[in-house]
Amino acid sequence: MLAAPSHPRSGSLVLTGAGGFLGWHVRVLARAFGLDDPVVVSREDMRDADRLAGLLSGSDRVLHVAGVNRGKPDTGNRELADRLAEGLLRCATPPKAVVFANSVQAGNGTPYGDGKAAAAGTLAEVTQWSGSRFTDIRLPHLFGEHGRPHYNSVVATFCRLLADGGTPRVDQDRELDLMHATDAAALLLGVELPGAGPVRRSVGRLRDQLRDIARWYAAGEIPQLGSRFDVRLFNTYRSHHFPSGMPQKLRQLTDARGELIEAVKVRGGGGQTFTSTTHPGVTRGQHFHLAKVERFLVLRGEAEIRVRRLLHEHVRSFRVSGESPAFVDMPSMWAHSITNVGQSELLTLFWSNEVFDPRRPDTYPEPVR
Repeated sequence: MLAAPSHPRSGSLVLTGAGGFLGWHVRVLARAFGLDDPVVVSREDMRDADRLAGLLSGSDRVLHVAGVNRGKPDTGNRELADRLAEGLLRCATPPKAVVFANSVQAGNGTPYGDGKAAAAGTLAEVTQWSGSRFTDIRLPHLFGEHGRPHYNSVVATFCRLLADGGTPRVDQDRELDLMHATDAAALLLGVELPGAGPVRRSVGRLRDQLRDIARWYAAGEIPQLGSRFDVRLFNTYRSHHFPSGMPQKLRQLTDARGELIEAVKVRGGGGQTFTSTTHPGVTRGQHFHLAKVERFLVLRGEAEIRVRRLLHEHVRSFRVSGESPAFVDMPSMWAHSITNVGQSELLTLFWSNEVFDPRRPDTYPEPVR
């Protein structure tokens, strides 16, 4: 069962770097757990010590996620920590806790590692003065949905290249400790996710697995999803592939007996399939999943499928019909719905990669709008 802090109050969580890769995952996980939306600290807020102090003062938990991965990280990460420290010193009521999204590379002798170590030292020192509890969380190599290629992660880079039809190259094969960004967000928020933790993979093995995922998915097939890591890696690839090719038409085989379509082909098997009927004008869904893979396939009738990435406004729509069977796979961390827009009953086939567990449904209410 997912475990969250009890009775979170409004304004109890303050977040820097909310617009970045990890910051987005923190906000999505907070929403899934039913926590209040974090108070967002912008780069402009960080430049005004008094305004920053007003945002930090009296909060329960400050998550310092803002940072620099490229350019001059030795100065960028130090400067951001210095600005946060100045705001903390000016707080009328210091926050109860300050949590720093550090890196396992801290102190490794590189400009980036030394910059992260210096930032941690600054925050450790200022919280001793302020009385806030300081937690230094050293995160490994992060990957996940909507990471920036050539910046956040080699996973994002490989996914983008494969989604664009390119061929990833491994210049230096080495072992990586990989952690999904949602797992990192759970550590920062102080909540529990079953099975969370890093997985070790070589860059070459990672490239090969993603290459297989891309090849199978291009044919409409679901790759083997034998582990929690496999599911999250597949979802990461899908975030770079979507909405390209959606809806994806299915090949219809016709003979004297009638027609046949292969709705879902899963390498390794598994999952759950069910159908539903929906009356005209009725909408199903209006929720999102953190990790569950879900396929919609209209078998009879007319439908509109709508999806929206969490914390974004733009809504994408897909018209699908039983007259021309085509599936749409729901991207993880996107709100989605399906509406019967026809005049007759809608028959839809749904497939998910896991058997429904009412104790851990991985389904969170969210209107698409």
